[in-house]
Amino acid sequence: MSETYTHCPVLLDECIEGLNIKPEGTYVDGTLGRAGHSLEIAKRLTAGRLYGIDRDLAAIEAAREKLSPFGDRFTPLHGNFTDLSELLTGAGISAADGMLFDLGVSSPQLDDPERGFSYMHDAPLDMRMDQTQTLTARTVVNEWPQEELRRILTDYGEERYAPAIAGAIVRVRGQKSIETTLELVDVIRSAMPRAALREKQHPAKRTFQAIRIAVNDELTAVERVVDQAIDLLSPGGRLCIITFHSLEDRLVKTGYAAAAKGCTCPPDFPVCVCGKKPRIKLVTRKPILPTGRELEENPRSRSAKLRIAEKL
Repeated sequence: MSETYTHCPVLLDECIEGLNIKPEGTYVDGTLGRAGHSLEIAKRLTAGRLYGIDRDLAAIEAAREKLSPFGDRFTPLHGNFTDLSELLTGAGISAADGMLFDLGVSSPQLDDPERGFSYMHDAPLDMRMDQTQTLTARTVVNEWPQEELRRILTDYGEERYAPAIAGAIVRVRGQKSIETTLELVDVIRSAMPRAALREKQHPAKRTFQAIRIAVNDELTAVERVVDQAIDLLSPGGRLCIITFHSLEDRLVKTGYAAAAKGCTCPPDFPVCVCGKKPRIKLVTRKPILPTGRELEENPRSRSAKLRIAEKL
């Protein structure tokens, strides 16, 4: 496994500042990864507690080792952050003073060829963040109907050649199943016009993103976690969410806006009848982006956006 980017938590300083950490507070890192963000949170706690959630058991074990010097100040929780309420209730937590969610695929997952996330290495088509789940990229590629493939490539990958790529996948798998990442890359290349193959971006990038999102149900997860996290914050608690593509960012922005507005009555109603009050205030109206220095040190941060909200 390449270690080049393993320990580069994205927008680290901005997240730590945004969380406004109280040394005795309770904090949740909902996407533990290799615990880069968690390490910096734990360093700032005295009587406080940090809970780290991840669906990847390899991440849980690596984080447990990395944060062992902090003893019982850190507790890892194995599970999907979409089950945030259940996980925290099970750990005896009713409210937190801050929560962080980094929605990118962790660098070790990308860098480990065997996990099948990368279009640069040959590996079985997998792409599962949680390796205990049954749905894999192989299933999506070989069994999902052509129209469903076209839909996810369009909606999740924003791939303009989605119809051609979906058609090519179905044609090829009709002769022989597509088993590896590089086999899939060849199919994608065969469906794209020559001009598209000359573009700076790898021709398979958008398709791989779309399949990964589908395998891990990532967009449903984003919608669910915004609502749950706001519910579980103490007044004054901060919520920091890092996204890596426009679909996720739009969901976070919309979720924050609805929670900050409160009232859901039609605009032409003279008075509010729904009784819904704002639940948060926006700490950042525009997303925080990586600095030039961070982009140089960690190229994978280039599409990252951080949005911060505070519980009222």
